[in-house]
Amino acid sequence: MSTQTLPDVDTRPEGTDTTDDDSPKMFHYVRKNQIAESAVLGSHVVALCGEVFPVTKSPKPGSPVCPECKRIFDGLPPGGDE
Repeated sequence: MSTQTLPDVDTRPEGTDTTDDDSPKMFHYVRKNQIAESAVLGSHVVALCGEVFPVTKSPKPGSPVCPECKRIFDGLPPGGDE
């Protein structure tokens, strides 16, 4: 098994840690190209903070974001629109 880095990460928040009303407590940043596959096939994604989960919800404006994901995301160089 080898370790890989995330080149030019294109991310958007995705939710985990659900509450009693089935809405996520916070959202995590994951690779954009993995979101649709996870939502359709139920495969797991890996957030910037290392959390592994299937995509089940989309964030709404103002949704809480995982502080560790935000810290990592803010430290990444700007990516392209590839």
